[in-house]
Amino acid sequence: MSTPAADDATPKARVVAQTPRRSANAKITHLSPAEHLARGKSARAQVPRASQASWVAPADRPDPIALLEEQAATRVPELVPIRHGRMLVSPFTFFRGAAYVMAWDLAHTPVSGLITQLCGDAHLSNFGGFASPERRMVFDINDFDETLPGPWEWDVKRLAASFEIAARDRGFSAKQRRRAVTHVALAYRNAMLSFAEMRDLDVWYSRLDIDAMLPQLEQFVGAKQTQNVERNLAKAQTKDSMKALSKLTHLVDGQPKILSDPPLVVPIDELFSEMEAGEIERTIRELIRRYRSSLQNDRRVLVEHFRVADVARKVVGVGSVGTRAWIVLMLGRDEQDPLFLQVKEADASVLEQFVGASSFKNHGQRVVEGQRLMQASSDIFLGWIRASGVDGVERDFYFRQLWDWKASAQIETMVPKGLVAYADICGWTLARAHARSGDRIAIAGYLGKSPVFDEAIADFSAAYADQNDLDYKVFKAAVDSGRLHAETGL
Repeated sequence: MSTPAADDATPKARVVAQTPRRSANAKITHLSPAEHLARGKSARAQVPRASQASWVAPADRPDPIALLEEQAATRVPELVPIRHGRMLVSPFTFFRGAAYVMAWDLAHTPVSGLITQLCGDAHLSNFGGFASPERRMVFDINDFDETLPGPWEWDVKRLAASFEIAARDRGFSAKQRRRAVTHVALAYRNAMLSFAEMRDLDVWYSRLDIDAMLPQLEQFVGAKQTQNVERNLAKAQTKDSMKALSKLTHLVDGQPKILSDPPLVVPIDELFSEMEAGEIERTIRELIRRYRSSLQNDRRVLVEHFRVADVARKVVGVGSVGTRAWIVLMLGRDEQDPLFLQVKEADASVLEQFVGASSFKNHGQRVVEGQRLMQASSDIFLGWIRASGVDGVERDFYFRQLWDWKASAQIETMVPKGLVAYADICGWTLARAHARSGDRIAIAGYLGKSPVFDEAIADFSAAYADQNDLDYKVFKAAVDSGRLHAETGL
């Protein structure tokens, strides 16, 4: 594995400050392309690309279980064992839930000093297809709970490491794994070099339409694999509020109500049976009114056509389990005109203690603004609120549609060539997201045209996958010893 040059001055991310959010009247300095490029090459001289290969656990690295326990302290206690159970399935599912652990680790690796908006949890399962407002299937990053400005390398390293770990789960050879991981970095680098040459508006309008991608995919992985993808996409296009209405509700006195499936889905009247129905209804209506104020005017008008019909708590994801998440059934012109909204708690990003606090006072707004900045097309119902719970604690939340053609890659059935093709798509997508907010010319100048960075990222990913395997064993031991409680099969 490559190691960085001995230099105590090598920048570490814990001393990197965020780029502050500018006011509308702030003075902006514009650099020439040559000056942007020089900035990137200067960063490369200070932090060589080969140094990005390094991962050796520091002597003061905290117990990963202690970090998970720290996160669990603010979550719904009865749901935390479900999170642990989902993380227990494999080293990859553990990795998905251990974004905080990796954030600490990344804060102790070399960084170039170039800042962009980060996803913060850019593993391969947080990319996928969904419907654009124009009702086209697009591919993009789809999870922004941890988004903050920070060193662009962090997203690249988490994404690349996820490919190494997922490929190990699939039983792929070391050569097959390295090819996929290298393609993540190669696709990112080539895309950033391309974006550096593009006009600003062309970068902003760049997006990946899945229909346009399929012919190229067939050339790479063959007709059979492409047909599997097409079937998955066709199924995803039926996954909308109408499908949610048929799957998640039943009729009660002629009105659709959300089905109870505890502990994964629990209607609000079951959670708070001691509260009067009228009080619950008033609280929900007030929250929806406040949410509407975070929308731009045309979308607020649209939401005002809908009335609240029911609310339930719903367990979602792996890393998010234990945070407060709700689904809201709203009805428009009649009972066959549904809109399902998902309301998720937004806590401080796992990156915050390493790059500084968010410039947004509401973490729901932090998530929404980061998503809009990084995605080429975003959900029209994105919004946020701050609300007090029955415990009197104020918490931040963000809103989005529950189902809107969401499609995820079938990693568990993907062949090695398919994983490489997926690596290319994810690498390009991440570069596009970073190019929208960061200094794309400087990042391209840092990356250069040689494969030095690609190989360094592959080395890092292999070393970090070894670390993840060790952490997973520690995690299993904590469950076996009773230190952590895990509910499996949920």
